[in-house]
Amino acid sequence: MLMAANLAANPAFHGQRDLTVGAAIALPEATPAPAQGENAQTVSFEVNGQRRALKLDPRTTLLDALREHLGLTGTKKGCDLGQCGACTVLLDGRRINSCLTLAVMHEGCAITTIEGLGSPEHMHPMQEAFVRHDGFQCGYCTPGQICSAVAVREEISRGIPSHVTADLKAPIAPSKDEIRERMSGNICRCGAYSNIEDAIVETFGGQA
Repeated sequence: MLMAANLAANPAFHGQRDLTVGAAIALPEATPAPAQGENAQTVSFEVNGQRRALKLDPRTTLLDALREHLGLTGTKKGCDLGQCGACTVLLDGRRINSCLTLAVMHEGCAITTIEGLGSPEHMHPMQEAFVRHDGFQCGYCTPGQICSAVAVREEISRGIPSHVTADLKAPIAPSKDEIRERMSGNICRCGAYSNIEDAIVETFGGQA
C-alpha cells in the first residue's frame, strides 16, 4: 500500500472526479520551448479544459508538444513507436497514441491527459480503482493504462465492438475477454495485468 500511496501522490493524478473528462483545471507553469526553423506553425487546441496556443516545428509530435512545450509530463514516452501505449491520451474523447501523431494535425481539438482526470485529493474513479487493486508496480505505464481504461468504458457503453465481440447487435457485456482485448495495446513491463483487469472490472460494478 506504500506504493499505492506514492502513486496517488504523483502529479500524474490531476483533474476531475467523475467518469466524464475534460473539465478545466490549472495547468502547471511551463516555459514553452522555442520552435526551431522558419517553418514553425501555430496550433491552438484545448488541453484539459484550457485553450492553449503553441508555435511549433510542424514535425513536433503531440507527445512532445504536451511534455516539452506544456510541461504535462504525466504522459510518458515509452517506445516512441506506438507499440507500448505509455503515451495514450484522449483526443475528442477517443484514445490515441500521442507519439504517432503530429500536434499541428489537431487544431481545435480537445485533448485530455492523465493530469486532466484527477488530483491526489479528488481522484478519478479509475485512478482510485487502480490504487485499490495495485494495478501498477513501477508506475511508468500507468498514465497511459488509465487513459486507455477510461476510453474502454466509453467504447463499451457506446456499443463499439472489439475483435472478440460475439454479437454485434446485442449490448456489449464488460467481460474479461473484452477488457483484455481492448487493453492489449497498453504494455505493462512489470506484468500487473491481472490487477489492471480487476481495477477496470470494479468500475463496471464488479461484474465481468
